[in-house]
Amino acid sequence: MPRTVSDRHGHPMSRTGTEAVSHYENALRELLLFRSEVAAESQAVLAAAPKSVMGNVLAAYLGLLGTEEKDATAAKAAFTRFADCMRAEKPTDRERMHLAAATSWLNGDIHRAGHVLGELTVAFPRDELALAVGHQIDFLTGDAPRLRDRVGGALTAWPEDDPHYGHLLGMYAFGLEESGHYARAEETGLAAVQRNPRDVWGIHAVVHTYEMQGQFAQGIRFLDARTEDWASGNYLNVHNWWHYCLYALESGDTGRALQIYDAVLHHEESQGLAMELLDASALLWRLLLADCDTGTRWTRLADAWAARRDPPYYAFNDVHAVMAYVGAGRLADAERLVAEREAWLGRARPALSNHAMTAGIGLPVCRALTAFGQGRYEQAVDLLAPVRYRLNTFGGSHAQRDAVQKTLLEAALRAGRDDLARTLLSERISLRPVCPYNWLAQARLADRIGETAKAAMARTRAAEQAQPGAAALAR
Repeated sequence: MPRTVSDRHGHPMSRTGTEAVSHYENALRELLLFRSEVAAESQAVLAAAPKSVMGNVLAAYLGLLGTEEKDATAAKAAFTRFADCMRAEKPTDRERMHLAAATSWLNGDIHRAGHVLGELTVAFPRDELALAVGHQIDFLTGDAPRLRDRVGGALTAWPEDDPHYGHLLGMYAFGLEESGHYARAEETGLAAVQRNPRDVWGIHAVVHTYEMQGQFAQGIRFLDARTEDWASGNYLNVHNWWHYCLYALESGDTGRALQIYDAVLHHEESQGLAMELLDASALLWRLLLADCDTGTRWTRLADAWAARRDPPYYAFNDVHAVMAYVGAGRLADAERLVAEREAWLGRARPALSNHAMTAGIGLPVCRALTAFGQGRYEQAVDLLAPVRYRLNTFGGSHAQRDAVQKTLLEAALRAGRDDLARTLLSERISLRPVCPYNWLAQARLADRIGETAKAAMARTRAAEQAQPGAAALAR
């Protein structure tokens, strides 16, 4: 077979024959659709061309994207064996950059990996693997400007009739949403979904725009109309169901949210993946903040987190594990996780991305969650207030991180920190005037300080805003 062939965009692929390239293109398609078939296609690339540079790079990225430490460890071992055999080879410039990015991430520097992939995209804007992986890195590191501009900077290099152009629009829509461009994000996301109805990331981007604008009824109708396209058969279905639960909570239907939790988010057959467990924690924590009884769900979720025995790897996951431990009343487990991370910081290399994420955000938030669970609300406020403008640096989206922001507000309300609570509520209401939670919290503060009329007005507004979503759920 020829030593080098090219992908469909004309990028040479070293040590990769025609059969392997075909599987590589299939893998990219499945990756963009978040389907499990990407694993089989990736394996098929290496079966056909074991020394394929891009085949091995793809396998490395797949081991990293799920934020599962055990998968990353296995991917690093396989990639190291490949790299040792590659020393006498001469990959292309593009491939060298991919090798550098994969190596950096496997060695714990996700920020360096994202930077290298950004430089790669400048030189090779139609490298869809670099765009897709870089986009997820921007999400995992909470970098909204790059989440928007990494894809936006490549868009004009793509012909609009390319079969994957719509997926780029879906990614771009999410970056626009996280950057606060809600109208443009909705427009772009809907265009992506129109091109590819099963583009679950594009659907996800649109769902975010409705969440951030308080358009709960529209979000419910949007998801209901496309259930067959997103609700199963992909890696993102649990997360999109979580967004459905957020709509239900804002619409006042806790029962519907718990029904979805039991059916999809966490149940006996759940695989215990970190990305799914954190959605379960994030939903139950919101219910805990609202003093809702969730039965034995916390206990089962805490057991699932404990069974993972996660070493220090991604602080965002640690925070959600602590939510589960605190919710289940297993404060010793929460404190043990904190102590283990503190000890790890003393011996870990500061160059590791998770070192800064853990020290700067992960540990303060974990300590605050534990304090909140013990009723030490003043301490929770003192831990969260200094980091509230930097929460993005440990990853996730605005919607995900809002659980922590709500914890700060709830702690301020319960600690009697009225001036801070007023300020936090003013920020929230000014930014998201359509949000029943915000108005209900405003009513609680008004009651506390004796502003009866203001409390009644706030409750009326919350009820009016929840009603369209409740009606959509009742359909």
